[in-house]
Amino acid sequence: MNERLGAFAESRKPARIAHHPQPPIVRENGAIMVTHSEPQRDTSSHAQTLSRGIVAIEILAASPHPLSIDELAAELGVHRSVAYRILRTLEDHGIVQRSESGLLALGPRLATLARGVYRDLQTAALPELTAITQDLGMTAFIAVLDRAECITLTSVEPQQTHATVAQRPGTKHSLAVGAPGLAIQSILGADATARLTDARSPAELQEIRTRGYATSHNEVIAGLHSVAVPLSIPAHSPGALAVVYVATTHDDQEIGTRLAASVPRIINALR
Repeated sequence: MNERLGAFAESRKPARIAHHPQPPIVRENGAIMVTHSEPQRDTSSHAQTLSRGIVAIEILAASPHPLSIDELAAELGVHRSVAYRILRTLEDHGIVQRSESGLLALGPRLATLARGVYRDLQTAALPELTAITQDLGMTAFIAVLDRAECITLTSVEPQQTHATVAQRPGTKHSLAVGAPGLAIQSILGADATARLTDARSPAELQEIRTRGYATSHNEVIAGLHSVAVPLSIPAHSPGALAVVYVATTHDDQEIGTRLAASVPRIINALR
């Protein structure tokens, strides 16, 4: 417990390293800046208001601090009155809340809505994520495909280790980097892979399929390792079962084999 890991270590409790590369915010904790282009949105009259409301939620989610109505309007590229109408609707549904000083932040109702995202998969995966964490002493998580990104759906962190990595649900990064992204790429069809801007080579993806797992180091956040196996479940987005860690005595093959053993159990739990 006397070891220190950068600025994250504490002398009397396990160090925790935030693992949250969340575009477009610039982080200063060693994270690699991950940017992505937004898909072109339908701005026709019947979809414009809904689209702006969703973009407003994304802006507030990405901001490290509450925003004023003027800041939100500027980010949306609309007049203040338009932003205010969008805000009022989101407030009425509990999606956004306003402080006494008028600053805007996401409302707690979003946490309730998020619980419903692939709830069956979250429930089925929890026992296996817990078992993996206990066996390997590292953070285990499920990531799923969302356009050209992979998003953490749920995670479990070890309790009795010197240093843990916090992999929060909602964390996202480009599909082009990190073991989870590579594992997901390996189960995409040729057409889907061809549409990716930074897809790995067919030879590299075939090697991952043959080996059964993907690995990465320093690709998403400097100093972190990850191992992931593909997770293909009917009626769900392609996904990956993965771990992330700073250091370990387990080799990649041992970790990959342990992760692979949990995949059929998760799938069977969904039936």
